[in-house]
Amino acid sequence: MDLAEIIIEGEWAMFQSVSNIGGRADCQDDRRTFEIMRRSQFRAWNTESLESYALDLAEAASNGRNLPAEKYARMMESTDPQRFSEIKDTLPKLSEAAIQMIDRISGIHLAWNRECAEMYPALFANARPVESSEDAFGITSSETYWRGELATYSERTLKRYLEYALSAEEEGRNLCEEILDNTMREYGFCSAAQAEAAEERK
Repeated sequence: MDLAEIIIEGEWAMFQSVSNIGGRADCQDDRRTFEIMRRSQFRAWNTESLESYALDLAEAASNGRNLPAEKYARMMESTDPQRFSEIKDTLPKLSEAAIQMIDRISGIHLAWNRECAEMYPALFANARPVESSEDAFGITSSETYWRGELATYSERTLKRYLEYALSAEEEGRNLCEEILDNTMREYGFCSAAQAEAAEERK
């Protein structure tokens, strides 16, 4: 089993224990979609970032932490501030170094996502909103989702991923587009461009 699949197994196990207001969420019973989304993301990562995040998951499991649960809790800072104020003290405190790296990575990803939204308007018409300013109760933007996830990474993983993102940016790559390409291939298309054309024809 490769690193991406090991990570997905670890995340899925934790995801099953996430408690939701109103009971178990439908997505917790949809393993196929979960695997497609996570595999598409991790196939765009480099080995160093994958190795570090796999270690984060192993360390979290041994310490009784549930990283997906923490991710969703942190999203509420934007989508449900009142509820977040009630639970924020239960979350691990982020260091200033971690916050700075999260801000920097988020800025890079936001630019990539904006670019993708312009290139693939038909696909993005049914996707999450791009920016946190578009958040509302029950509506989580890609920016807020990504920041919530980044906040669960160790400083080691944040550092490795930031280095990778900066390298990709310098090379003119858009990792969000690569993730979208991976996702569309999982659904049987050759690329995001082909999926966009098919969506436009509907």
